[in-house]
Amino acid sequence: MTTIKGPAIFLAQFIGDQAPFNDLKSICQWAAGLGYKGVQMPTNDARFIDLQKAAESKTYADEIKGIVNETGLEITELSTHLQGQLVAVNPAYDTLFDAFAPEKLRGNPAARTEWAIQQLHYAAKASQNLGLNAHVTFSGALIWHMVYPWPQRPAGLVDAAFTELGKRWEPILNVFDEHGIDLCYEIHPGEDLHDGVTYERFLDKVNNHKRACLLYDPSHFVLQALDYLEYIDIYHERIKMFHVKDAEFNPTGRQGVYGGYSDWIDRAGRFRSLGDGQVDFKGIFSKLTQYDYKGWAVLEWECALKHPEDGAREGAQFIKDHIIRVTERAFDDFAASGSDDSFNKSLLGI
Repeated sequence: MTTIKGPAIFLAQFIGDQAPFNDLKSICQWAAGLGYKGVQMPTNDARFIDLQKAAESKTYADEIKGIVNETGLEITELSTHLQGQLVAVNPAYDTLFDAFAPEKLRGNPAARTEWAIQQLHYAAKASQNLGLNAHVTFSGALIWHMVYPWPQRPAGLVDAAFTELGKRWEPILNVFDEHGIDLCYEIHPGEDLHDGVTYERFLDKVNNHKRACLLYDPSHFVLQALDYLEYIDIYHERIKMFHVKDAEFNPTGRQGVYGGYSDWIDRAGRFRSLGDGQVDFKGIFSKLTQYDYKGWAVLEWECALKHPEDGAREGAQFIKDHIIRVTERAFDDFAASGSDDSFNKSLLGI
């Protein structure tokens, strides 16, 4: 077994225009001051990392790594959530998702998709240049709008969607394999990969690609009423990343999983700061430790109620308190009687 690394923090929800959240060194100093040991970095803001430059220049990648290391932190992984989303976009969402792409590509879905794929290629090489072994992204969605369809889906539509999704992602997965990086999909409502069944559909279309791995985030499963502990039992061999994020689901006589179009604060299912929700983190850390998870425990802070800086401060200690320092010996070794092959055979009468 391996002691899980951490605590670390995903910077995406904290980046802003005011100090200390507006440049890499300052935000890392802030995170280190709270007790974090690592940072997971989004790649859509060049103030923090120029993804193309990090892919094309090992010297630049070393400079970025050096800035982080000087504050006492490590880079845990890079993220291309927004770029990955654009690998597969149903036309119904074109206008909304255009905001994730450079302005010159807006209104041109084909060029936008090509740009997104190139971004993933850069991410694979940049991760290698930074000495990382895993990367997180979204799958995008061709068929999410038909998750609960009326009228019914035409026969073959789901298979056609996942065939196309696999066609787009398998070459990207091959690039990640060439660079020795596991590509971890965050399983997330709004994506075509949003639960175990959809992940398995995808695996089938990419020939069970060894790099098609998982970021585990229990909050998204609480909101779907999915058994997030059994999920670890089923998929632990593919789980290479871990977002520590809390949530609560309190259905009423008026709303349930779908939320009635309510804002986050009024939804039956809400994301919460660590410790304020319903996730069984003791069970999660125990299972991940049992299955020898070798990655980081990374806070992803999202909450409808609490201030983000309070969530970050509390989150560092919360994760630290839940990391299990693995034992080097069995608890009952004190009562061991010793044995050898002859002794064992004598006990068995053979």
